[in-house]
Amino acid sequence: VQLQASGGGLVQTGGSLTLSCTASGSIRSTNVMGWYRQTPGSQRELVATIGSSGSADYADSVRGRFAVSRDNAKNTVSLQMNSLKYEDTAVYYCNLNQRAWGIRHDYWGQGTQVTVSS
Repeated sequence: VQLQASGGGLVQTGGSLTLSCTASGSIRSTNVMGWYRQTPGSQRELVATIGSSGSADYADSVRGRFAVSRDNAKNTVSLQMNSLKYEDTAVYYCNLNQRAWGIRHDYWGQGTQVTVSS
């Protein structure tokens, strides 16, 4: 499975950005896709995830400002980020989690930088 993310960039506080990610390869019909982020010296943290059924989960820090969506037919996941804050600055990673041969597998995209200027 390969993940290709796009859409990062520089934005001012209060602005918006949309991240997109396309998965390819051996993708199961049941999976969870989502976004994580990481800043230097910190652990990677969950931003938002969405299951194949459309059930979404958000970190408290982004709930109400970010919206995750997916297109199962195209194997894509998007993250609409609104009202961006300086503390949202991070490298954002696309993730796909699925079960295969009885084992959970995590796949990651290459990361895309989001910088919010104050």
